[in-house]
Amino acid sequence: MATLYDRFKNLFTSKNLQRTAEAYNRAVFNYIGNNIVFAKENDDTYINHGYRRNATVYSIINIIAKSCTTIPFMIYEKKSNNDLKRYKSITSSGLDTNTLLKAEQLRKSALVELEDTELHELLERPNPAQSYNSWLTEIVAFGKLTGNRYIYGIGPDTGGNSKKYKELYVLPSQLMEIVSGGIMNPVKAYRLDYKGRYDIDAQDVLHIKDYNPYYDGTGSHLYGQSPLKAGIRTLTTNNEAVTTGVKFLQNQTARGVLYADEGDLTEVQAQALKDKFKRSHQGSANAGDVIITPKKLSWVNFGLDASDLSLIEQYNASIKDLANIFSIPAILLNNTESSTYNNVKEAKKSLYQNCVMPEMIKIRDELNRWLAPKYGDKIYIDFDFSVIPELQEEMDKVVQQLSQSWWLTMNEKRGAMNYGVDEDDEKLNDYYIPANLIPLNAVDNAPVEPVDSDVDKSIDKINLKRKVPGMTDVFTTRGEAEDRAEELGGRGFHRHQFDGEDVYMPFESHEQYERAIERQKEYYNMEDDDKYHYGEPHEDEDDKYYHDDEDKAPSISGRVETALRRMVSEHNEEHGDKASSRATYGMLASSFRRGIGAYRTNPSSVRPNVRSEEQWAFGRVSGLLYALRNNRFRRTPYDRDLLPSAHPLSSKEKSYTRKQMFDDYPQSATNNARRVKNWIDKYGRDEVDGMTKVGLARMNQLIARESLSLSTLKRTFSFLSRTKGGGYNKINPDYKDTPWKDKGYVAFLGWGGQSMLSYAERKLDQIDE
Repeated sequence: MATLYDRFKNLFTSKNLQRTAEAYNRAVFNYIGNNIVFAKENDDTYINHGYRRNATVYSIINIIAKSCTTIPFMIYEKKSNNDLKRYKSITSSGLDTNTLLKAEQLRKSALVELEDTELHELLERPNPAQSYNSWLTEIVAFGKLTGNRYIYGIGPDTGGNSKKYKELYVLPSQLMEIVSGGIMNPVKAYRLDYKGRYDIDAQDVLHIKDYNPYYDGTGSHLYGQSPLKAGIRTLTTNNEAVTTGVKFLQNQTARGVLYADEGDLTEVQAQALKDKFKRSHQGSANAGDVIITPKKLSWVNFGLDASDLSLIEQYNASIKDLANIFSIPAILLNNTESSTYNNVKEAKKSLYQNCVMPEMIKIRDELNRWLAPKYGDKIYIDFDFSVIPELQEEMDKVVQQLSQSWWLTMNEKRGAMNYGVDEDDEKLNDYYIPANLIPLNAVDNAPVEPVDSDVDKSIDKINLKRKVPGMTDVFTTRGEAEDRAEELGGRGFHRHQFDGEDVYMPFESHEQYERAIERQKEYYNMEDDDKYHYGEPHEDEDDKYYHDDEDKAPSISGRVETALRRMVSEHNEEHGDKASSRATYGMLASSFRRGIGAYRTNPSSVRPNVRSEEQWAFGRVSGLLYALRNNRFRRTPYDRDLLPSAHPLSSKEKSYTRKQMFDDYPQSATNNARRVKNWIDKYGRDEVDGMTKVGLARMNQLIARESLSLSTLKRTFSFLSRTKGGGYNKINPDYKDTPWKDKGYVAFLGWGGQSMLSYAERKLDQIDE
């Protein structure tokens, strides 16, 4: 077996001599490692001969960089990884009218926006010498010129923040080299060759490179390919066209030679002829004049016009090629051939969709791979593309789509338009249907088709058409018959023949159907004295659960009581063998009373075909029995406190108890508390004195990710609500440069900040429900 020495010996045989350098590099890269991998192209060429000497490349890079810096970054906490994958996919393919709304909805469901995090501070001021705009400009410009972007992160070597960066620097791509550790460790370190050589650990450098398909075995594929490599001839053509034009203007020669055919002219005669020609035939006064000479003269032309050299055509063609290489419209480079207003507007939109957004998405994804995990597993960095002016026309189309999207809540629409969620009005979290824009929660207590809307009316018309003409409760489908049976308090269907066709009616037999109809007639034919007899609520021994407001409801008349008891008996005959499904008279009586109360307090929500409050109340009772036997409501749940405690929908046993602990609060709340702790460690309690002993205990709990009790959660919500109401959720302008001295702001952050307040409010709402 050949040794490593034998392999190197074979490299230097005479037949391989001309390939020594390439073969040596390949051998070093594959076997030895610890070598510098040299890029075959010189990035310095693209910068010096491109950006520094070529006006077109300079303009293109500046257009792209300035457009990128207008897009703000945002910091989020991941809420749904699946929706995040969909969001990344839809934004990576470009945003237009069809995708912009969907992307915004996915982002709202996948991410929760954070404020005032450590990552905010870092990106807003990456290092003491740069702002975010100048820092991002360097990243984009180096990337577009060389195909490589290098970001160097500097952080403390020890302590709790040793994994976090405090400063970020963009390294000059043309001065960077990759130190390879061999084929098993292709990138061991990065080397900066500038007034000395400095090796940097690979983990502290983010290398964002453009795709490079060139694999030659020497590791050159580890560098990105510059767009100008593909356009190097175009760049050279453009440079030479400008250079030639300049030389032509500087070195214009005589247009030709005038000489005598007969005999030679002496030098004195030739000069005299030239002077006479200038005096007599040059200047605007002699334009179009005729020259007459007594001697026979001849003319030889040896000068060329600029048009003869085709300089302008060559120059314009090279500009278009360079624009294509960088994926920007040539119109934006003052190409006046087709620069109408609409064309320029579309060109700017194309700039963002085809060039700027792909560049920003590439940077976003790499920052989330390298930087975001250092500040929390659920932290996500994104750019807000909705602020792009050229996409506002698309947003107008989105508004039209949103106005017709009744299946979205008002707050979801506000979020899609970046107006923020209105937390003060709960009605904005409800759904509004097209008819009269009535919030659905206004009819939560209605058990049967509660909303008087065009939608419901259209459904009624369809059902009426499906009924057999001249017959009541006869349907052409089994499903409609079963639905009608449920409305009447029963179940099933039975079949009849009508004109040779099968038709369907409610209930499993016609006798059951007739009994149900008789009961309905009893309800509707009651005398007014029976319907509106007021007094104390009738309370049976089984009637243990009814609301405090039921003392204002009518008492149960004898006929209604008989009907309710019959419904209890019929239900329990079939479903009463299980405690979780057993009905009692008290349960149905309480539901009936509440139905009467709901009818009177909100009569506008009642459908027109409901003829009395008793019909509405009996419909409510039928819906409760349906939930009792099917473990689900037809629509919005109600009267859950009347269901047996063993029933899965019963609210008698709360899902949260005082002993339950809460440990799933967001990472951003922990980050806020840790930020205060860092201030205390750095400046001491003398300067950071905005935390009481209780606040310090809460801060340490959040940092340690300890579980919180229900009572602690309530106190946290109460404290954060008060401090936010006092305006302490924002830094006092007097302490803009020293936020740790703002006592109210420090206390707000120490208790978890806005993210903890939102979490506590959400959990407590769930407990209340």
